[in-house]
Amino acid sequence: MNAVPAQLQAAMHRVTAVAGQVETVIHGKHDEVLLSLVPLIAGGHLLLQDVPGVGKSTLAQALGQSIGATFSRIQFTSDLLPADILGVNVFEAGAGEFRFRQGPVFANIVMADEINRASPKTQSALLEAMNDRQVSIDGTTWKLPDPFFVIATQNPVEYAGTYPLPESELDRFLLCMAIGYPDTDAERRILAERPIRQHNTPLEPVATVEDVLQVQESVDHVTVAPAILDYLLAFVHATRDEPLFEVGVSPRGSIDLLRSVRAWALLQGRAFVVPDDIKTMAPFVVAHRIVRRGSRRGATQADLSHVFDRVPAPA
Repeated sequence: MNAVPAQLQAAMHRVTAVAGQVETVIHGKHDEVLLSLVPLIAGGHLLLQDVPGVGKSTLAQALGQSIGATFSRIQFTSDLLPADILGVNVFEAGAGEFRFRQGPVFANIVMADEINRASPKTQSALLEAMNDRQVSIDGTTWKLPDPFFVIATQNPVEYAGTYPLPESELDRFLLCMAIGYPDTDAERRILAERPIRQHNTPLEPVATVEDVLQVQESVDHVTVAPAILDYLLAFVHATRDEPLFEVGVSPRGSIDLLRSVRAWALLQGRAFVVPDDIKTMAPFVVAHRIVRRGSRRGATQADLSHVFDRVPAPA
């Protein structure tokens, strides 16, 4: 086996340090912490679908603090307006002109809490930001900071007073996942620490935003053999032909799956992708993009296993 290039070794060291720091506050969720890092280092966005109280906000804040990034949290409500997210031009009498006041979207990590409680008009205010890393206000375009990472949350159980995310917006999230309940040992540790550790105790940064940009560049250098790429494409095209599905994986979804498997391989300490990386990442990257026939819900694990059974894996 060839030695891992120095650039990838440095990237692996940085992401391992960030994961370790986040795990000081997110106990017993090693795989989930690694998964949450995939969209960050792959240049995408994360959708957390889970019940309240399992640590979604804590995870988002810990990621921001661990890389010394600017962080903002937007609580989505039914009366939230696009200007509350993007910003607004305000007339300043002293200067005799309008000046743009940036909204909370101008941060490295933006937490869109309970995103499905805002109206479709407000939800759509994030589309340009997530896709192009910029916002347009009154004919002027403003660049967002780099890196720019949106972590949106929604409760998959309670739907009263919510607006389901349209497929076009779901397609902008590179990865969709749940954190889940902690096991007994992890929850015991949480209960033991809670009286001692203040909820908002900041974490010391173990990396910088410049480090994140370098890691994002390194992800592109993770090797994907032609046979692995053919396997990924065969799976994607099989979702489009699958009778169970009304809508299969889009070309944006195939791009995101490729970026994700490269990032996952890096997080596993490898400079190359293996077939199991595609099987591991597919449920988190493509399930929410697929529309099941006769239902508005995404694909299940059983659905994706059925598709993979139709696609021969490379030797």
